Amino acid sequence: MEPGKKDPLEWEEIKTEHIIEDEWIDFRKSTYRFPDGRIFEPYYSYSRRDYVVIVATDIEGNYICVRQFRQGIRKVTTEFPAGGIERKGGREYNCEDSREAEDALEAAKRELKEETGHESDEWEFILKIPSNATIADNYAYLFKAKNCRKVSGQSLDETEYLNAQKYTEAEIEEMIKSGEFAQAVHILAWALKDNKNF
Repeated sequence: MEPGKKDPLEWEEIKTEHIIEDEWIDFRKSTYRFPDGRIFEPYYSYSRRDYVVIVATDIEGNYICVRQFRQGIRKVTTEFPAGGIERKGGREYNCEDSREAEDALEAAKRELKEETGHESDEWEFILKIPSNATIADNYAYLFKAKNCRKVSGQSLDETEYLNAQKYTEAEIEEMIKSGEFAQAVHILAWALKDNKNF
């Protein structure tokens, strides 16, 4: 595709209704014109805040994870430490001015310490990827943190109820297979953690 040229597969949004628009989410109902000219409605999508996922290991090489309840599937799952990138301006998502957003690496360092009490001096960026490109416009920033050391207790948000636990590589592989490690983007981070092409 030439720069500045419209892709012939692009849909044209011709009407949008904000069903819910508060500090946490912008849930929209849109009308689109397809490339062949037909009109389609309703199409639902939403804006949420960008977030970080951290594949963290301690000095023994164990993986630092958290266990918490996930409302969408109504189960307690095991996953990597993760959390939202904080923003100013009264909204948690879709700020036009990126200077209003916390730096992704700083967010990753903050979330690791808040959720697990660990810090690391060895950070590596893995990938930035859409969280769910079909219906959402937010991104996940994936990081690796090695040789993490315990420096404090947890400092959780008022809605966070989670336990930090350590697992071996084999245990994480087994949890992924059994469905206990159930976050798709976290599994992607796991799959790419040692891939030097990223």
